[in-house]
Amino acid sequence: MTDPARTVGQAAERAGKLRSELERRRVHPDVLRFCRAELLQENYFHAVLEASKSVAEKVRAKTGLTTDGSQLVDDAFGKKPTLPLLAFNSLQTDSEWSEHRGLMNIMKGVFSAFRNPTAHEPKVSWHVTEQDALDLLTLASLLHRRLDAAVRTAPRSGQ
Repeated sequence: MTDPARTVGQAAERAGKLRSELERRRVHPDVLRFCRAELLQENYFHAVLEASKSVAEKVRAKTGLTTDGSQLVDDAFGKKPTLPLLAFNSLQTDSEWSEHRGLMNIMKGVFSAFRNPTAHEPKVSWHVTEQDALDLLTLASLLHRRLDAAVRTAPRSGQ
């Protein structure tokens, strides 16, 4: 976190710079929808938590699953050779499976490195800088765009 703004003008200037940077990065609107209030308050700790939760929420919305974290990612995106509920691509080649698994690992990493610490550690013990928050929002944005394009596959046998 940065030093608190001392005037309304300072707060507005910071919010404008932050908004400009997020616009420049073209951060996905769903990320901003989940953490807009926290960003306006320069509450990066909770902005990171909300942005991370937004990714899990989109996976649940697309699949109907109710699990969370790594289990949600495994349940939604499965493991080769089983066809997953959601696919990031056509899964026709080893390279496509590799990309699919890589995006799964990035998603699991977001949950482990950003959501879990903010959910389990006190704010005073886990410092989140503005730069770290911007980078995580950008990463969450990538995951949202890829989730928007992910396709539901044929139901698994027995479903």
